[in-house]
Amino acid sequence: MNKREKQLLLSAARTSIETYFSGEKMEIIELGIRRGSFVTLQEDGELRGCIGYMTGIDDLYRQVVSLAREAAFNDYRFPPLRRDELDLITIEISVLTEPKAIDSLQSFKLGEDGIIMTLNNQRAVYLPQVAIETGWNKAELLSSLSRKAGLPPNAWQNENASFMTFNAEVFSESNL
Repeated sequence: MNKREKQLLLSAARTSIETYFSGEKMEIIELGIRRGSFVTLQEDGELRGCIGYMTGIDDLYRQVVSLAREAAFNDYRFPPLRRDELDLITIEISVLTEPKAIDSLQSFKLGEDGIIMTLNNQRAVYLPQVAIETGWNKAELLSSLSRKAGLPPNAWQNENASFMTFNAEVFSESNL
């Protein structure tokens, strides 16, 4: 994605949250891009909300507008964003490549690849930047991923566990 598209998406994400509070209507455009994406909100460097889709279900612009509101007001891990927090949050967007199945965790590149684990109809995902932000090694990340899926920490070692990896183009208000 070029710089203009990234700036446009970040602006759309913030405007989407602002118009939730103001009640104003937001102009929606089309980028003609359909990709998986996540919108992450951070406050003082701490996670404040994160919602996404692994595959593009809509035009990327419309999808980011929707995900920004979901991350702000419907992430079950956090209370809904308050108006007085609006100036305190930083928005980060991750635009994903298509996930690809891997045969071995040896091919999973910590800090470069995002990872999806599936076992017994339970699934969890971590974006590539999670390993860097947490400082986890591969085993720590996979144990946390297992717990995130509602499984025991060692579930990633189960021979029936399957994994997919993907990459992400990550950009935020703080680095663009």
